[in-house]
Amino acid sequence: MSGGRDPVRVGLLGAGAVAQIVHLPIFTERGDVDVLAIADPDGLKAESLASRFGVPRVLDDDALLGDGDVEAVVICAPNNRHESLAVAALEAGKHVLVERPLALTAEGAQRVLDAARAADRCLAVGMNHRYRPDAGALRAFISGGELGTITAVRASSLTRAQPVVRRTWRQKPEEAGGGAFMDLGVQIVDLAFWLLDYPEVERVVAVLTGERNGIEDGATVLATSRDGIAFSFEVSWSLFAEADRHYARVMGTEGSGTLPPLQVHKQLGGRPVDVTPRQPTPRGGENSFTNAYRRLLDEFVRSVAGECSLPLPEEQVALMAFVEAVYRSAREGGEVRL
Repeated sequence: MSGGRDPVRVGLLGAGAVAQIVHLPIFTERGDVDVLAIADPDGLKAESLASRFGVPRVLDDDALLGDGDVEAVVICAPNNRHESLAVAALEAGKHVLVERPLALTAEGAQRVLDAARAADRCLAVGMNHRYRPDAGALRAFISGGELGTITAVRASSLTRAQPVVRRTWRQKPEEAGGGAFMDLGVQIVDLAFWLLDYPEVERVVAVLTGERNGIEDGATVLATSRDGIAFSFEVSWSLFAEADRHYARVMGTEGSGTLPPLQVHKQLGGRPVDVTPRQPTPRGGENSFTNAYRRLLDEFVRSVAGECSLPLPEEQVALMAFVEAVYRSAREGGEVRL
């Protein structure tokens, strides 16, 4: 428990992979958090997880949102339910952390923000890449002008081909809102834009590949900002390689940076010099994915407890407008202007 305060009382809406891998293990090991309830349409899965992690109650969504003991909820449901559950939770007076995306449209994201503002409650989005030390260090180089004027950003998220044993909500367009780009692209676009303090995007051209059952297996996206920065994004669920590959590079007139691993080079004395800062090693051999989530959840818990103040994620409206432009470009086969 932190500073003798009462634990933050949390409920989980959804018992999928991210709840099992991230939220439940991290929250239930903290002394300043009590996970009071979990809700999921699959009652057996919810019961199993409740037993495994010592969660005392399994409820349905309405009962959890109406539970006065629960002060904060984490939404890990399918994408198409994020907006409605977030708005309902905020209107019920709960603080909310929503897995990405915040909503499936820019208008939906704005509705969630409006609800958070009206309720005067914390609202966070599961953009864990922002909480990686290497991403934070690269952002500091960029914002400090040490790489000069940024000219181009390239980011990719490619996962190895896996046999689909059964279709989950991620393979259903009505629930996921899209395929590989919605699953992988939303996160890397947010990272790329966040590194540059969310520049205004002017033009988008996108090509989707391997479409089956209404969802894409991969996507290639080109975009330019109003101040002339070129962006390139590539995602795929079907990389044929020995391991998944996640990569970002920022090019500037005086230097460049990549991650992972973090590498920063800048021009000094007329030649490129490696100025990469040393990075902390995650505790206990923890991987960077889980470690970043740990930092995100810590900030959310401290904000709910009144120990810090999370700004509303206003930029998620611009992010989802970009995502909508990507899918529109792919449908229409041409450039879309924002």
